[in-house]
Amino acid sequence: MKMKDAHIVPLSTQAIALLRDIHPLTGNQQYVFASNQGKNGEKHISRESIGAAIRRMGYQGQHTAHGFRTTASTLLHEQGFHSDMIERQLAHAERNRVKAAYNRAQHLPERRNMMQAWADYLDGLKNGAQVIPFKKAL
Repeated sequence: MKMKDAHIVPLSTQAIALLRDIHPLTGNQQYVFASNQGKNGEKHISRESIGAAIRRMGYQGQHTAHGFRTTASTLLHEQGFHSDMIERQLAHAERNRVKAAYNRAQHLPERRNMMQAWADYLDGLKNGAQVIPFKKAL
């Protein structure tokens, strides 16, 4: 973690299934996304690895790794999830110093529901999203 604080990340059933699917490749290493620079998965990939992958796929200038977080935050807000849950999920620190000093809530049940809804939403997009027509303005 950039902020050096522990961060609990509730996972959707889809994310857990994906981790199980790749387990034969990752084994029991410390990191799921281990670097090939260390031995036995003791080092994680660098911050630039995702950006490099995006560039290799031909999306340079169209999207960034951090842009996925922005997209998720925007769409989760539009789907009605509470800002506190979204900010906690993104590991953002509370800006209100008094609130940050006293509130240590993790909101795990709500975040678990939110991440399941997010995974279901992404599955819907992958499988052909439902297009809702705009109503004509009078």
